[in-house]
Amino acid sequence: MDKVYDHKKIEEKTYRMWENGKYFQPEIHPTGKPYCIVLPPPNANGALHFGHAMFTVEDILIRYHRMMGEAALWLPGTDHAGIETQFVFEKQLAKSGKSRFDYSRVELYDLIKAYVDENRGGIEIQLRRLGYSLDWTREKYTLDPRIVTLVKQTFRKMYDESIIYRDYRLVNYCTKDGTSFSDLEVSYEERQDPLYYIKYGPLILATTRPETKFGDTAVAVNPNDKRYKKYIGKEIEIETVSGKVKMKVIADEYVDPQFGTGVVKITPAHDFNDYEVGKRHQLPMKQVIGFDGKMNECAGEFAGMSVKKAREAVVAQMQKKGLIEKIDTNYMHRVGICYKCKTVLEPLPLEQWYVNVQTLKQKAIAVVREGRIQIFPKNFEQPYFQWLENLRDWNISRQNVWGIQIPVWYEVNDAQRFTVSFIDQQSNHRQGNLQELLDKGFGWEEIVKGLQRVIAPISATAVFEEQKEKEKKYLPETDTFDTWFSSGQWPFVTLKTSKQGDFEKFYPTAVLETAYDILKAWVSRMVMLGIYITPAAVPFHHVLVHGIVNDPYGKKMSKSKGNVVNPLELADQYGADAVRFALIYGNATGSDQILSYPKLEAARKFTNKLWNMARFIEFKMQQDTTLQIAVKEIKDLSATDLNDKHILDKTKKFSQEITRYIEKYQFNLAAERLYEFSWHEFADIYIEDVKKRVTQESFTVLVSLYLTIITLLHPFMPFVTEEIYQRLYMGEKPLIIQPWPRT
Repeated sequence: MDKVYDHKKIEEKTYRMWENGKYFQPEIHPTGKPYCIVLPPPNANGALHFGHAMFTVEDILIRYHRMMGEAALWLPGTDHAGIETQFVFEKQLAKSGKSRFDYSRVELYDLIKAYVDENRGGIEIQLRRLGYSLDWTREKYTLDPRIVTLVKQTFRKMYDESIIYRDYRLVNYCTKDGTSFSDLEVSYEERQDPLYYIKYGPLILATTRPETKFGDTAVAVNPNDKRYKKYIGKEIEIETVSGKVKMKVIADEYVDPQFGTGVVKITPAHDFNDYEVGKRHQLPMKQVIGFDGKMNECAGEFAGMSVKKAREAVVAQMQKKGLIEKIDTNYMHRVGICYKCKTVLEPLPLEQWYVNVQTLKQKAIAVVREGRIQIFPKNFEQPYFQWLENLRDWNISRQNVWGIQIPVWYEVNDAQRFTVSFIDQQSNHRQGNLQELLDKGFGWEEIVKGLQRVIAPISATAVFEEQKEKEKKYLPETDTFDTWFSSGQWPFVTLKTSKQGDFEKFYPTAVLETAYDILKAWVSRMVMLGIYITPAAVPFHHVLVHGIVNDPYGKKMSKSKGNVVNPLELADQYGADAVRFALIYGNATGSDQILSYPKLEAARKFTNKLWNMARFIEFKMQQDTTLQIAVKEIKDLSATDLNDKHILDKTKKFSQEITRYIEKYQFNLAAERLYEFSWHEFADIYIEDVKKRVTQESFTVLVSLYLTIITLLHPFMPFVTEEIYQRLYMGEKPLIIQPWPRT
């Protein structure tokens, strides 16, 4: 054996041996108890980051249960990552002077698909690099045709049962990325913006958005505010930049008498709270900002301006007319922004598909309260409950192209009511009212072929493919599913489309292991959809939550900050085993941690310490062949020497301790105990003792217990332990499928 353990010589060949031997497949234990983990799918064209390095926890569990003789399946897969992938691709387009508006829907989808196909596979190579024992023969992808079919079937079933419906309401809309987002995907920033005190007839009100005044349909006060009792229910005349208008004063509990002057303008088409007020008081919606982020024709002379420029221009005009009472320049408030591009999101009215979550969320809460699903650590149950209890109906429509297209068609019996955008035969971007475009000479086939987007009225008849009638014209729904809608079905769609019998054998899965930051976005939706499709079974029995790995200064890693550390670079430097062990050691399950280079160095030294123990054993066996024979013929391990008896007893208790820690998901305690016992109690004390009195008995005990130690360490540090096992023991079966030490 080399003097120093060289991971670069070992890791690739060892992984190849495991994979070629089919040791990752559950069939290696055909009669074993089923145990399954479905990998949270990374982006198909993405790169490994430290969140993925925490898959080490799942690998520890899979290797442990495999060594327990169970039919352990760790099923890999990747996600098409709709918005994220299209966002990255559009940045590539921008470099060549192009945008999504230069392509039809079909053309853009094909371009993104080619880009993803070209870049796919990288994540799988990287996952192998860290030793993850995934069954690659069962690998899945969220856009696999059979998975897409199942996702669409779920949509159809929910639609037929009126759980999915279409509605016209406000959405969080990014005018840069051109899509809506669910409430969960909105990021918020505290910002300092001017608060404008505007004269509205006899009243003065405060607003941060004077540019939306063209969409005001009422003025509101609190019904208990004595200052304004005399105005409630009356119309007031308001001087505007474009003339005088009359507006009704309404009373609503929503209005905070302490904000500004206690008077607010109500703009139902551009504010979520105002939208709810508008519904209660049956106010009309008047949209004044377009989906391109510019003021529309309702804004008069300000039409075509961006929101920011329009705000400045409107304020300037109002100041000229003496309609601005004052401006508070130090007003702090929370602003919703796009989590991808950081653009301020516009609340805009749009026809979208929604999931009625009322019944679904109650069942998802119940299965956790009843213990059918357990969340570890338990303190993460509360945020899970809070999120679901406050969950509103889920917007599953996305206006990006890359994803699973919502499988409905709209009957076009009145083209006047449809708005479309398309690429014409001269590659020009066209948009507008469908009837007007047809009247201008654009042919039906030309519009359909170059189609980019359809906005159909709520009243339009929606049908599925097989319901279309030959004599009628239809336009397809151009929205795609929210990625969480497809990935929310991940546990059952993967197993239903895997090898024959997998679903029946491995569902429900044993553990869903993931970061706490997607407990709401993903875990809750898997529970809701899983119970809906398989009412008799939960999708997984346990939810195991890990924390975030921050940079060495405790800051969250992000590309924009430039503090991202590639775990593969660390694996090249320290070895995959050291990276894995350092991530687990000293970090309680569910807690955030700081990337520690001293811990990585300590883990690397521990790897080499294990190697040096093996070198000592190998050296002694080469010196004395009788020792080699004695080790190979170990049957009933017994001892007469008190020190040998003592270490045998300690190792038995140690094995029980490690087993107990893994079963309780206390991986940090297991790693810490493995380190302390292996280095200090076994190496520093027992091996040094045996060196002074090498006998067949003591050496046999030493080797036997050393093999027990590397077996217990194998799920944590698979490469070095496998290499040591092969060199010392040379058994017919590799360490990866050797039985776990019985306790």
